Amino acid sequence: MQDLGIRVLFEGENGIRLLLGLLVTIKLSVITIIASCILGTIMGMLMTLRHPAVHFITRIYLEFIRIMPQLVLLFIAYFGLTRAAGINLSGFTAAVIVFILWGTAEMGDLVRSALISIPRNQYESGAALGFSKIQLYRFIILPQALRRLIPPAMNLATRMIMTTSLVVLIGVVEMLKVGQQIIEANRYTAPTAALWIYGAIFFLYFFSCWPLTLAANCLEKRWKE
Repeated sequence: MQDLGIRVLFEGENGIRLLLGLLVTIKLSVITIIASCILGTIMGMLMTLRHPAVHFITRIYLEFIRIMPQLVLLFIAYFGLTRAAGINLSGFTAAVIVFILWGTAEMGDLVRSALISIPRNQYESGAALGFSKIQLYRFIILPQALRRLIPPAMNLATRMIMTTSLVVLIGVVEMLKVGQQIIEANRYTAPTAALWIYGAIFFLYFFSCWPLTLAANCLEKRWKE
């Protein structure tokens, strides 16, 4: 055991520090996923409107966010915006802003795709029954769109959790950053610690994302019955 880097995980408070770093990762993920779902739903519904100006603005926003790498957006928000505008943003706040912008664009496109996939006769049937616009969406369109939306939305949430690892590059002390600190502190006494630390981080990410996958599979099976 003396020569194995795995012992570093159990020395002092290293294990607890990793778990605290995981809490930062989960906090960032939960905030951005919830906000992205709310704003993305609104954006997706706007994207289905046949208004030229709305269509143009939402399309430009979507394409800009898709083309620009998340890491570049993080650097722009944390380094560029703070210096150009004199705004004092913490790394965590900058990450929240960037991931919400990204998540809203991706979720908006998923919602748009789910809504336009509903057959036109569903809209016409609801109108023929005298449903108002709100009732039409509440009782007919959204329940059907939700079933089509859940699998890709869960996939997006998983991607957002994994992509939070990029915030280490703007100084946010989350799980990956804590792991790097532990490895650096033990690089002479435990040269092989990196394998075990990153392995532990891998499993922590896995068990953070796995419940979402299970939930999506359970919902799909339930709705197919």
